[in-house]
Amino acid sequence: MKKNNDTLNLEIGDLVVYPTYGVGQIEEFDSHEIDGDKHDFVMINFKQDKMKLRIPMEKTAKSGLRKLSNKNRLSKALDVLKQKPTLKKDMWIKRAKEYEKNINSGDPVSIAEVVRDLHKDQDSLEQQSYSERQIYLTALNRLSNEYAAVENIDKKIAKDKLEKLLNNGQQL
Repeated sequence: MKKNNDTLNLEIGDLVVYPTYGVGQIEEFDSHEIDGDKHDFVMINFKQDKMKLRIPMEKTAKSGLRKLSNKNRLSKALDVLKQKPTLKKDMWIKRAKEYEKNINSGDPVSIAEVVRDLHKDQDSLEQQSYSERQIYLTALNRLSNEYAAVENIDKKIAKDKLEKLLNNGQQL
């Protein structure tokens, strides 16, 4: 069953990215009557989080829901990982909010910037605060999940490849 809206052509089984949760799979389309009006919904299953989300079809575009990145867009995100980190002098709370905003944008390039800027090598891990580490891991997981889905590889392998790229600046 296909469902059309302004920008997405979704089918059951499609992998999609929802900005605040990452990669999920379209599980079903259904309709419900609310206050006497019929509304169409899409159900997305986020298996990694053991969570399902139902979104009204008319709000999918505004919610930021999108199909997986193409390989070209993903390669731009991977190029960001090869760059030197941007060192910001702002207070941590301000930087943390900006990092969270970038992660929740769902944009792989913005997420890659967070991963790049917060990545620490093994020798520097003790200098990283708990909250900094949590934000880093959230960003790394979002990026590696999308990378795994686009490349059709295991999530652990995708994460290892991204970390290798960060540590060595090598091509994948």
